[in-house]
Amino acid sequence: MRIVRLQITALFLSFFASYSQETKNYDDLILEAYRLYQSQKYSESGVTYEKAFNLTGDDTQIADRYNAACSWALANQVDKAFEHLFVISKPDGYKNYAHISQDTDLANLHSDTRWDEILARVKQNREEVEQYWDKPLVAVLDSVHQSDQSVRKKLGALGDQHGWQSKEVKTQWKTVDRVDSINLIKVKRILDERGWLGSDVLGDEGNMTLFLVIQHSDLEIQENYLPLLQKAVLEGNTPPHFLALLQDRIEIRNDRPQIYGSQVGRTETGESFVARMIDPDHVDERRASIGLDPMASYLSNFDMEWDLEAYKRSLKSPDKNE
Repeated sequence: MRIVRLQITALFLSFFASYSQETKNYDDLILEAYRLYQSQKYSESGVTYEKAFNLTGDDTQIADRYNAACSWALANQVDKAFEHLFVISKPDGYKNYAHISQDTDLANLHSDTRWDEILARVKQNREEVEQYWDKPLVAVLDSVHQSDQSVRKKLGALGDQHGWQSKEVKTQWKTVDRVDSINLIKVKRILDERGWLGSDVLGDEGNMTLFLVIQHSDLEIQENYLPLLQKAVLEGNTPPHFLALLQDRIEIRNDRPQIYGSQVGRTETGESFVARMIDPDHVDERRASIGLDPMASYLSNFDMEWDLEAYKRSLKSPDKNE
């Protein structure tokens, strides 16, 4: 299963700080590789990933090498898949034991003797960081994260099945609102008593859960906790792209254009669109400055394509970007 690049870690911030034409070529290749994966052209996907890695050597995002391993495994190129898994599972590397151990994309590697070694390395990486975690808080936030995501997955399924204006979707939104209100009580208690704790205390998922709950709150809550998030970014306790995502949502809710292009809306017919933003010609430069993928890569997560000129024309449309 593919790992999404943009929301998970800040490992690539220094890489993006020197944004260049080479970076753009790398991102173009990574996006092409993922689209080939989606089309089940797994060998072609693997080859395209290799072309991207040749531009950067081993200084490559863990998520990209993981995704390359998935493509090679599905293409039954076992040695190539393990090559990437060994790179990312080195000490201080890939840590998500639950994900890799259940990922069906890698199923045909399980009979290979190297698989147990990969799992042992990943488990060791996870245990190294977990010893410093606040386990009770991590457990609370894990429950919050599961509830936050499960109600939204069901919402998405109902929207695809019945349409986004259907009674089924409207009913599910009430469930989402109820779950969000419960989760907000738990997260506010943590933020108010202990501040915005970092991944060293909560793990990456716990840290991200703090952000998700605030991001899914009403405007007053978002604006209230924005300074705390800004402070957390300055202190290195949370990735800068969380701040960008929250800033964009606040701008849109205040009927102002977003800054980083992160907010995607839907028309009444279910068509997805990027909400209006300032200076779209330079959005990728702004995104790169705080560690976000280019628009083309980001929108691929929504099965959308980025066409700058078409987007600028759409800003003049009366039924979008309101």
